[in-house]
Amino acid sequence: MSHHDQLSGVLSQIKAEMQAKKLWQATPPSAEAMASQQPFCVDTLTFCEWVQWIMLPRFEQMLAAGMPLPSNSDIYSMAEEALKLEPVETSRLAKLFLDLDNCLRTPH
Repeated sequence: MSHHDQLSGVLSQIKAEMQAKKLWQATPPSAEAMASQQPFCVDTLTFCEWVQWIMLPRFEQMLAAGMPLPSNSDIYSMAEEALKLEPVETSRLAKLFLDLDNCLRTPH
């Protein structure tokens, strides 16, 4: 399995888990909210909104275009803290973010 295929699989699992836990939204945030310059858009979006509307689409674009992928990632640290605030069980989702970090840290 190629590195891109592995990453695509992890991203698909994150999306599916967010949908299963009802953390997926039907309506996007405002353009202003998505234009935040803060890491993870912490001043305008929840972590799950950032994942759905910014992180996942960016990775999908990178994969589709064959662009180089980041070689360092620490999304898990943010996910671990942010997911504590969600009213549902999120341990599997948190582990998927760890899988994502590990996938990106693996030499490609």
